[in-house]
Amino acid sequence: MRLDDQQESTNVEDRRGSGYSVGGRGIGIGTIVLALVAMYFGVDPRMVLNIGQDMSQQNAPQESRPIPQNDEMAKFVAKVLGSTEETWGKIFQDSGHEYPAPKLVLFTGSTPTACGAGQAAMGPFYCPGDQRVYIDLDFYSEMKNRFHAPGDFAQAYVIAHEVGHHIQNLMGTSDKVQQARQTSRSEAESNQYSVRLELQADCYAGVWANHADGANRILEPGDVEEAMTAASAIGDDTLQKQAQGYAVPDSFTHGTSKQRVRWFNQGLTTGDIRKCDTFNDPAV
Repeated sequence: MRLDDQQESTNVEDRRGSGYSVGGRGIGIGTIVLALVAMYFGVDPRMVLNIGQDMSQQNAPQESRPIPQNDEMAKFVAKVLGSTEETWGKIFQDSGHEYPAPKLVLFTGSTPTACGAGQAAMGPFYCPGDQRVYIDLDFYSEMKNRFHAPGDFAQAYVIAHEVGHHIQNLMGTSDKVQQARQTSRSEAESNQYSVRLELQADCYAGVWANHADGANRILEPGDVEEAMTAASAIGDDTLQKQAQGYAVPDSFTHGTSKQRVRWFNQGLTTGDIRKCDTFNDPAV
């Protein structure tokens, strides 16, 4: 992945090593690894993340420092975020709107958020309450060692997916899905809304990759395969089979490996946000 000429985003908050000690649980309307949380705890991921609670954490003191010049991983993340800002800024501008970019928070262990206490065990997640993406960079080691999904473009896909949830938040999609889930007739129906939300975020990540490569030629041989491997590795069916030997489709919240690969590829090949309508696709 070529990011040598990419400007680093200035919207990165480095809270690592700040010594936060926070209780409670946070939200993950958009984190790729919510499926993991559900897998290990056997519950709906939003129960684990305790949506809408611990809101008092949003007023907790927050420290931020400049990214150290020798911190290559943090600088890489800042460049990926900068690339998403360029892509979505242009897409929003073309539609006559200004793009309010999200902040990205680097933390270790735990950190306060407007959605509650963020924990590293959640993996990367997006909080609509403060429009921030949160990530403990140790997650990338998990991707390589546990999910066998190494590579810089796979790492960039993680950020782009969470930024996809920011786009959904700005467009009102997340609120509509949350309302639909609350009025669902069954847990299985509720989970289907979640699956479609996650698959759309995968598609938006693909849209970013398409535009970023078209503008700056960021892709190198093998990059697309890295992202496809990552998308496949975190499918609900794959994770559940690894954990318990079988899959329970009604409990899926993020989509199967095949679905995740399909929708990322949909965005990547078309570059068209209009092609990411997972909610009206009967063959999702």
